[in-house]
Amino acid sequence: MFLFLVIALAVVVAAVTLAVVGGGEGDGPLPEAAPERLCDFLPPDRPLNRADVDSLRFPLAARGYRMADVDDALGRLGAELSERDARIADLESALAGARAAISHVSMEKHARPKEQQ
Repeated sequence: MFLFLVIALAVVVAAVTLAVVGGGEGDGPLPEAAPERLCDFLPPDRPLNRADVDSLRFPLAARGYRMADVDDALGRLGAELSERDARIADLESALAGARAAISHVSMEKHARPKEQQ
């Protein structure tokens, strides 16, 4: 009985090895599987909005997420946030300049009537 189990185990190990390595059929061992890529691409033709980020789903890889997909998405989000921060800073600067000009004009209007009296 023990000899039968050893022979059965050897046959199973040989079959699994041939299945993984390839039994001489086809081009090689196992066929290459196409890598799973990011399905919900970020729109390249417009700025991102909250719904784009909420719907973003990364495919799973052997040990978590594919680093290239996550890096691409985070790079895009970082670039757009930098652009928006720069635009906000420009608008705040323009607003401060406009407020200063308005206060300067209003001070001149208040100063002129006093000079005429």
